[in-house]
Amino acid sequence: MTEKNRTSRIAGLLYLGVVLTGIFSLMYVPSKLINYDNAALTFQNIRSSEILFRFGIAGGLLCYIFFLFLPVVLYRLLKPVNENMAKIMVLLAVISVPMYFINAQNQLTALSIVNNPDAFTASTAEQIQSQVLFYISQYNDGMRLIHIFSGLWLLPFGYLVFRSGFLPKWLGIILMIGCVGYLFNFFARLLMPGYSELGISSYISLPASIGEIGICLWLLIIGAKNKTITQ
Repeated sequence: MTEKNRTSRIAGLLYLGVVLTGIFSLMYVPSKLINYDNAALTFQNIRSSEILFRFGIAGGLLCYIFFLFLPVVLYRLLKPVNENMAKIMVLLAVISVPMYFINAQNQLTALSIVNNPDAFTASTAEQIQSQVLFYISQYNDGMRLIHIFSGLWLLPFGYLVFRSGFLPKWLGIILMIGCVGYLFNFFARLLMPGYSELGISSYISLPASIGEIGICLWLLIIGAKNKTITQ
């Protein structure tokens, strides 16, 4: 196995870790526990399935630990294509990591309130439940800010994939389109109240999902072909 292929396999493994922990913590756990329209139900769900909520927090932290190392490995792989663009890719990706760890404090605070409701003796049950949902909503809003950089890093990454000559050009194009999708969803939610209810955000984000899962599997299974880099 060549050094390039070895590096691509490592990147693929890290990407797989990002994808699996991301799906679990950002999609599966919230779908089972969180109802943004019902604070009492959300409180009860977390209390009765606390271990799942804790695993969700751990999964999110692991996701961004994997994501801390992923762009560094991709830099080694893609630096020969365009070193400056590879540096921009790493910068835009890594910025999101400390942002996530700060944002995760909202989940830990919500968990603390669920575990210690007696500490809020001056509050009613409804107020305590509302506080839990408030911190979870704050976490969700924080994730929207983080997703700005989840999108931005895909632009230089997709460009490098497109120009590499040893990875599929079509994946590079989809990744760059995915960047636009992330940014569109963020600003549409910010500027258009009720945008989330339109039901189109998942379709807008589809190219990013296809591109990231696609490049993950390509790096892991097929690797980097030994071709001359396109200049």
